[in-house]
Amino acid sequence: MRWLVGWSSTATGPASTGESRTVHPVGAQLLWGDPDPLWAVGDWRPDEVRVVQADPETRLAVFGVCGATDDQLRVGLFAARGGALRHLTAWPGSYTAVVQVGRRITITGDLAGARPVFHTPWAGGTAYATAALPLADLIEASLDVGHLAALLACPDAPEALGVGTPYEGVRRIPPGHALVLRGGVSEIASFEPPSSLAVAAPQLAPEQAVDGVREALIDAVRTRLTSPRHTPDPDGPVGLDPGPVPGMGPAERRAARGGPAPGIGADLSGGSASGTLALLAAGLPGRPGRLNGHGERLLAVTFNDRATNGGRPYREAELERARSIADNPRLHHVVVAAGEEALPYADLDSGPLTDEPAPSLVMAGRHRRRLLAGSADHFVGQGARQVLDAHPARLADLLMDRRRRHLLRPVTALAKADGPSAQSVLVPFTVYRAARKLARTPYGAGIADTARRLMERQFADAPVTGGAVDASLAALAWCRPGPAVRWLTGEALAEVSVRLGDAAHRSPAVSRPGELRARAALARQAADHRVFEQAAEIRDQRLHAPFLDNQVVLACRALPDTLRVQPGARAAVLRSVLSGAGVRDLPPGWGATSHVTHGAAVRAGLRGAVGELVTLFDAPLLADAGLVEARVVRKALRSASEGAALPLDGLAQLVSTELWLRRLTARRGTCWTGASAPRQRALAGGVVPRARL
Repeated sequence: MRWLVGWSSTATGPASTGESRTVHPVGAQLLWGDPDPLWAVGDWRPDEVRVVQADPETRLAVFGVCGATDDQLRVGLFAARGGALRHLTAWPGSYTAVVQVGRRITITGDLAGARPVFHTPWAGGTAYATAALPLADLIEASLDVGHLAALLACPDAPEALGVGTPYEGVRRIPPGHALVLRGGVSEIASFEPPSSLAVAAPQLAPEQAVDGVREALIDAVRTRLTSPRHTPDPDGPVGLDPGPVPGMGPAERRAARGGPAPGIGADLSGGSASGTLALLAAGLPGRPGRLNGHGERLLAVTFNDRATNGGRPYREAELERARSIADNPRLHHVVVAAGEEALPYADLDSGPLTDEPAPSLVMAGRHRRRLLAGSADHFVGQGARQVLDAHPARLADLLMDRRRRHLLRPVTALAKADGPSAQSVLVPFTVYRAARKLARTPYGAGIADTARRLMERQFADAPVTGGAVDASLAALAWCRPGPAVRWLTGEALAEVSVRLGDAAHRSPAVSRPGELRARAALARQAADHRVFEQAAEIRDQRLHAPFLDNQVVLACRALPDTLRVQPGARAAVLRSVLSGAGVRDLPPGWGATSHVTHGAAVRAGLRGAVGELVTLFDAPLLADAGLVEARVVRKALRSASEGAALPLDGLAQLVSTELWLRRLTARRGTCWTGASAPRQRALAGGVVPRARL
């Protein structure tokens, strides 16, 4: 895992006496020193850490993939010296920027939340990092059981999660914000373009908005295909020193370690989003798949799951489409055939400790098999659904804007989505009525209603295997419980209800339900993607998710709501993106969405691992924390493995959280060394405290 860490001390605090100078992160490289040091920790590539310096007290460090040249970095540094933050977030790529101007330190996050920044009070000042666990070790933090309860009860509700983490005392900055430290005192500043969520912002014409998405995606892909053009910086270093490696280049080192193939690759079995990235990367001018001088053809990977029979027709159609797309001299197609060993819930005993729990932990082994066949730099399409699709709550936004006629096509498509039935004729009216109710419900009232439902457990009879109509109706709310909420204890639900009640009293004066819900869904997906990166991490491999880049997110936000809500909008936008880039011959069925294969794999994996999972919940740490009753979860696991209609996503959340807790309590050592390093790691002793709710 790669992360950066530093701190800022007050002029008269304990850190100024030298306490902080004897604490160092393990395996770190110092970028600049006292009084406000900054380290890069982990296996950063030399071009992933860049430093420019104007004078001894004015410098900028950029971590990650950034398309800015060194001259552009200097311009951004001078702009930041005057207080402007937006310049630091406007370059293509995915990165974190740290600016030091005298005793003022600024650390930028991103719009999606895929590159978070965490902070905590320490040694009379503030410590910050791009990972939460090192800060938890630094302050010897305890577990925040209330945050875990909120993560299980309402995972996509920022009102319940707040800015906390699973560790008490460690906070995260919200997406679209930066952490500003002045002499150790912290404040949070927004760098998003100013806009009012209560009034419809001026929207671009559909064609112009789609052109903006195409340009942003092409820039994002191109940034990964070519290394930055560095020029010597006379005022300071640029990049990390890779150190001497006699007789071995990058490709040879990766081959010796058994890592991924050099070059760049992408998935062809991940849907239209990852397929779009593969075709863009292969079609850009220059050598196909060229990344930092290595590789000649883009490696296109298709995952072929042979362990499930339920989704076989969809799987075969997907494989045929992938072969058709890969019939290109610039692509090298690899099919990864996997059996029962690659099902979800397989190989749960191994895996790294991530910053926080997420459902991807039960899928990490499956994803790792696919990624092992990939390249050293691999494109994934995660985030495309959240930035391109219309959240169902956007129907309420259209009603608020008096655009009723634009609801006709989406509600008609919903009526047809689940097939003909006696109730199909009532679907448009039902959806319209739910959207109108949401449009007329104030934000505070909607959050308070969810808090009341949690207290009264009014979610127990909600449909869990319904189709598109049920899912859309459930999403037409300011806030809704998550799929795991039905298995939480009353005490845990009461804690989350209190959090929501407090948020309802702090309701903002302006708000639009569709916009807020869409941003919350994107933030949840970005956080899950970050855990996925950590859980499925392969040495010497980088995963790239361009749809989560700042510029792509901004371009997608400019898409009109009237375009988003149309059936098949995401596939239409991506087709237009590819067409503008010169890719027009797409196979029939490209862009079709289906969750049949995923659902069949999850259920098959659950059936195969039910014995191990039941044993996992014989004496679960979640029960010790007062969040669940072990007997109830064991019964649910057995019932789901036998085909009962239960929310499988909710069970994945419970299993992932239990796995994460066990890995957290079983770890040895801390992230710090030195005479003043913390004596024990976060959550030392292997005991999860009983929740005081």
